[in-house]
Amino acid sequence: MSLTRKQFDILTAIATSKEKLSQRQLEEKCGHSLGTINKIVKEFTDAGLVCNGEITTEGIDALEPYRAKKAIFIAAGFGSRLVPVTLNTPKPLVRVNGKRIIDTLIDACLEAGISEIYIVRGYLAEQFDQLLYKYPMIKFLENPSYNEANNISSVMVARYLLQNAYILESDLMLSNPSIITKYHYQSDVLGIYKDRTDDWCFDIDKDGNLCEEKVGGVDTYQMIGIYYFNAADGAKLSEHLRDAFNAPGGKERYWETVPNQVYKGQYKIAYRPCKDEDIVEIDTFRELKAIDKTYDV
Repeated sequence: MSLTRKQFDILTAIATSKEKLSQRQLEEKCGHSLGTINKIVKEFTDAGLVCNGEITTEGIDALEPYRAKKAIFIAAGFGSRLVPVTLNTPKPLVRVNGKRIIDTLIDACLEAGISEIYIVRGYLAEQFDQLLYKYPMIKFLENPSYNEANNISSVMVARYLLQNAYILESDLMLSNPSIITKYHYQSDVLGIYKDRTDDWCFDIDKDGNLCEEKVGGVDTYQMIGIYYFNAADGAKLSEHLRDAFNAPGGKERYWETVPNQVYKGQYKIAYRPCKDEDIVEIDTFRELKAIDKTYDV
């Protein structure tokens, strides 16, 4: 069963709530009118997707095409701006206030029901084996080109796994695990609204989809390195990555430029909002010391 956006919003709210929601609560959670809620809940009930306000097995089946099934972590880089810590430790494995950076992301994925987890590793690759004690489900993918190509080489290693999948930068310290969600209506990217930024950012069109990727801007959205691709876009991206990587200068590309610039207009990637306090990218040793005083010695 193909769902409309409103149907998806309402059925997802019912499926992911830890308690039975009233129609008034559904209105508040989904942002749709009470009349729309009433109409769609009745449709779901008649179709057997909902019974007495709770989702049925048939309802879970209807959401299955929208479920995030995989998480691919890009973790091959050196992390030069975090020297001296990264001289002996890959940046994703650096501990901040006692917890490894990558653990915050893996835990959020597991909480969202995503247990098929891949880590693309390169620099000090063997150190990532320590993760298996806590996360035995992890599978490692090796990127032998991490030191001579940009991050497109890491996604190339995983390019056959991109359907219904998250692609995550592994050096993001997550404080709000709920931004990793189980269901997605379409491909999307996390961003934080900024009046002004000098960082990588994007503009959105009237439908809320990414329409321009750039460095720096005003009244724009700072790009967070967490994307989700649905089945159709993930299959398409696999081919586009290969073609872009093999083109002149392709190895120097950031992988995100493939859907956003090289094949601009061929993807509908929705903006999904988050806040500064939800996630932190620790870029420098100075920033690390400001967050974790044990490094300030």
